Amino acid sequence: MDRDIIFEGLSALVGVNIRPKSAAPPALLRSFSACQAHPDVLSVQDLLSAVWFDTDFWQDVNCKRTGLRSTPVSRTDLFVMEDDFFDSRFDCDFTNVRDKCTRYMRGNEVYFRPYGWMRFALKVLDKYDDGNAWLGSPGHRTQSDRCEWPVSYHGTSLDGAKGIISTHYKPGSGQVYGRGVYSTPDVNVAESHGYTKTFVSKKNGKTYKVCMQNRINPKVREITANQEYWLVPVPACTSTSQERDIVMGAIRPYNLLLKEA
Repeated sequence: MDRDIIFEGLSALVGVNIRPKSAAPPALLRSFSACQAHPDVLSVQDLLSAVWFDTDFWQDVNCKRTGLRSTPVSRTDLFVMEDDFFDSRFDCDFTNVRDKCTRYMRGNEVYFRPYGWMRFALKVLDKYDDGNAWLGSPGHRTQSDRCEWPVSYHGTSLDGAKGIISTHYKPGSGQVYGRGVYSTPDVNVAESHGYTKTFVSKKNGKTYKVCMQNRINPKVREITANQEYWLVPVPACTSTSQERDIVMGAIRPYNLLLKEA
């Protein structure tokens, strides 16, 4: 898949134009550093916050840029350091995979592989203080590794996420599962229930769908009655910053998924 389309998909998820570092203006490019956070650079660790809590995320970015939290939030281009954001070693084309009779496990849960999608790996190895056990071992395997987290899917931005986190979510007739953040272990459920984002590529005019493939912490996740939805509970009295801490500690994106609609 053309790299420009991958960036378009990432932009659709985040809600602002995401570009490679090489596309930055020379003056801005000179201010980038591989060893320091920069307010115009989107890191892998920022991705979940940018997608789920974009109002607060952009406010934080704007504060870093201006030093003034009261200044209107600035939604301009953001850039990614490709070598520190993507990890092409773990990319995989599932568009024509047909091994649906094989049962895969991740985190002691059935792993519904993203058949029909292109997977672009994010560079998450050694990005978290607690190591890499949450990912399990790399490579093609059917069994779970000890201490790894199970897989979930989601691509909802602020409107959907805040709607879910602010109210009781009703995924079916009369089904109310509680306040919190929802994702699903089945990418087909994510696609059919609007958990993916759709965009039209400026590159080729085709329509694509995009979502995140995550790992979710089984210690804080609850499984709903019909097992299609997983809930990270967020109490009603929780502040915005606490909400973010709960979600960031429970869900870690590790792949970007794209498919032609």
